[in-house]
Amino acid sequence: MSQASSPTYQRTFTQRLRKNYIGWLFIILSVLGISLFYFYPMVQAFLLSLQSGMGSTLEYVGFDNYVRLFNDPTFITALTNTILYLLVQVPLMIVLALVFSVLLNDPTLKFKGFFRTAIFLPAVTSLVAYAVIFKYLFGNDGLVNDFLLSMNIISSPIAWLSDPFWAKITIILAITWRWTGYNMIFYLSALQNVDKSMYEAAKIDGASAMQQFFFITIPLLKPIILFTSIVSTIGTLQLFDEVMNITSGGPGNSTMTISMYIYNLSFEYTPDFGYAATVSYVVLILVVILSFIQFRVAGDRD
Repeated sequence: MSQASSPTYQRTFTQRLRKNYIGWLFIILSVLGISLFYFYPMVQAFLLSLQSGMGSTLEYVGFDNYVRLFNDPTFITALTNTILYLLVQVPLMIVLALVFSVLLNDPTLKFKGFFRTAIFLPAVTSLVAYAVIFKYLFGNDGLVNDFLLSMNIISSPIAWLSDPFWAKITIILAITWRWTGYNMIFYLSALQNVDKSMYEAAKIDGASAMQQFFFITIPLLKPIILFTSIVSTIGTLQLFDEVMNITSGGPGNSTMTISMYIYNLSFEYTPDFGYAATVSYVVLILVVILSFIQFRVAGDRD
């Protein structure tokens, strides 16, 4: 009797099939949902990017929309602004989140719960509400200018919202204020699982607090730092609410982002859903490229 026809083999094979069948039953709904709401729209968006216009006026133009990107000054401005926010805000936010997490992980610190809640609270506030508040705070007669004038730090109000440079600074400050606490929670939860004996041994060996931070904390948090960097990168590339509600992309498109340009192409300008889909694919390409770079820089091979 061959092994394939033996009762034991047939029983084992049947059990494996049953286990696989039960496993697929558990994940089939998730697979269908992801395919329907993620992959199908991605394919449809790509097909739409090969067309121009909207509704019944859609016309197939091939890759002309992608060629058009390189000759579109508004897109280039939006792309430049988005990359600038990414290069300045994400590292700043990551560093602040790391510093806050280390400080709030100190067992001798009093009122830790209050400080943790205060720093994390912006992450759960309404995007529109906090953006509108920032708009009033940084107005010409807002509280920020009033405070700086009262402290004699400046001699005249800063045009936070009407000057291209200061408008970008305002957007960066707003994003940093909102998302620093969100990233801090990840680092804080990871630090609380670190064996305290590692720091005690480092102290005995004469390591300073700064040395412990760079040679113990940073290496241990490397996977979490990679995760938050990628998530923050994706979020910044999709930046919309703050720009829309604080500066409306102005002055003169100086703060416009890619996401806001997609919105304008779809609803503000003469609607061109095909070209808007093309611009949206730029975000996808940037996410893939930057995530790959971050994985390579971090040395993560998994």
